Amino acid sequence: MTLMTGAEIVIRCLQEEKVDYVFGYPGGAVLHLYDELFKQDQVKHVLVRHEQAAVHAADGLARSTGQVGVALVTSGPGATNAVTGIATAYMDSIPLVVITGQVPTFYIGQDAFQEVDSVGITRHCVKHNFLIKDVRDIATTLKKAFYIARTGRPGPVVVDIPKDVTAAKCKFDYPAEIRMRSYNPVVKGHLGQIKKAVGLLLNAKRPVLYTGGGVVLANAAEQLTALTRRLGFPITNTLMGLGGYPASDPQYLGMLGMHGTLEANLAMQHSDVVLAIGTRFDDRVIGNPDHFTGMPRKIIHIDIDPSSISKRVRVDVPIVGNVAEVLEEMLKLVEAESDKPDVSEWWSEIEGWRERQCLKYKMDQEIMPQYVIEKLWEVTGGKAIVASDVGQHQMWAAQYYRFDEPRRWLNSGGLGTMGVGLPYAMGAAIGNPDKQVACITGDGSIQMCIQELSTAKQYGLPIKILCLNNRFLGMVRQWQEMFYDGRYSHTYMDSLPDFVKLAEAYGHIGIRIDRPEEVEPALRKAFVEHKNETVFLDIRTSREANVFPMVAAGKGLSEIILAEDL
Repeated sequence: MTLMTGAEIVIRCLQEEKVDYVFGYPGGAVLHLYDELFKQDQVKHVLVRHEQAAVHAADGLARSTGQVGVALVTSGPGATNAVTGIATAYMDSIPLVVITGQVPTFYIGQDAFQEVDSVGITRHCVKHNFLIKDVRDIATTLKKAFYIARTGRPGPVVVDIPKDVTAAKCKFDYPAEIRMRSYNPVVKGHLGQIKKAVGLLLNAKRPVLYTGGGVVLANAAEQLTALTRRLGFPITNTLMGLGGYPASDPQYLGMLGMHGTLEANLAMQHSDVVLAIGTRFDDRVIGNPDHFTGMPRKIIHIDIDPSSISKRVRVDVPIVGNVAEVLEEMLKLVEAESDKPDVSEWWSEIEGWRERQCLKYKMDQEIMPQYVIEKLWEVTGGKAIVASDVGQHQMWAAQYYRFDEPRRWLNSGGLGTMGVGLPYAMGAAIGNPDKQVACITGDGSIQMCIQELSTAKQYGLPIKILCLNNRFLGMVRQWQEMFYDGRYSHTYMDSLPDFVKLAEAYGHIGIRIDRPEEVEPALRKAFVEHKNETVFLDIRTSREANVFPMVAAGKGLSEIILAEDL
């Protein structure tokens, strides 16, 4: 058998894993790897302009396709620049394999040029990480990395490879499968617990289904939809769970949480049985846990990760397992019952909350950001992949773009990372060349990774960037208005670039939109006339529009503020 270098083995491993794209940026410690990438064309490389964007783009591809995203960065600053992207993926349970270069093994610990402890730095924000010191360990380690990243609760895995290991030689043998004694995620839920859960659901008077990103990650939207419709119960999604259940369905109450709808939040708060599926009861969803647990109710919690169950809220019926498989078992039991539970009185109460129309807003001479999202939904037929940055625009996108399918909504929910929108959109466009991709961003967020406009040009990515430009760091300004007596400390963007000229300088189409009547024609021009090009829409929105409804930090779900209350 022919001997191969470590670099050759790495690329062969990626080929064996059917990796189509690697996002990266070269440097000294990974030059052997880049040389091997050059010699083949099966694994394509996307050259970003910053390592943070490499990981975000791999993340965007993973979120939109369900595949494991792959990034490649060099040692030292390459690895440290990647940490924000790794932490972002970790918080949202996104499967990534991030390969970091390292100084030669005989230099480790000597403060060599561009040396950092990549394993130590990333330990808190990865599912697992490896430092390979022997070329003979590369194939097995990479097999483990992909297996760990995609199974159980998904997450990022870092593989740190010293330069001398990529130069050393050995025989190549890629394992067909991998077994790890210390890692065996539970897939099948306990049947007794599932039966107990179904019993509670069938006897509930005020039930609600509360679903999160775990539904999307488990590809369980079909099973969730079937079970929800069979039960006839109201359902709400978290920010990460949008698209897991069709937003156009009448049983859907909208998103819940800090900026969730009145009907979703009150249904959650006043329920007597909660079926929580692939979600975490986090602070942005239930607000004050003491307020939430103050109401008597039974809680059923399905999750692949046992550490997420009863972490913040005590659960009555824990079910550890793959969400899709557990829901299938529940559906069989529910379908075996001849009658649906009668929850008509509960629906009457919910419809009363719905009549408040908590998402209504006033249109004036200014462009309201909510209007832009509604028009985007109309122009794209609700079928676009929407990548969002973080801030007010993120919440408006979640509230007003009605996602009927999973993996169409890409945003940083857990870490709240500004700058993800454009690289997410890049990864989505590369992984889904047949779909429209929109990036919803703000004048603050877009400047975090704006250099990736160059990457979009180089690879001909037809992304449509909607910059809701209010000349403020909007979400922080909203908090300053409401809780800091209007002291706008360093949230006004004093010297913004001309985004149209900047987009044109990168070789793209730039369009400025100043009036409401210009919004729809500009969107149609971008998505139809320039469908194969990147278009930057600089949309001058109302400067002090706020996101409502809102549950302030430390408050409970029923302590919700509506726009009409102010």
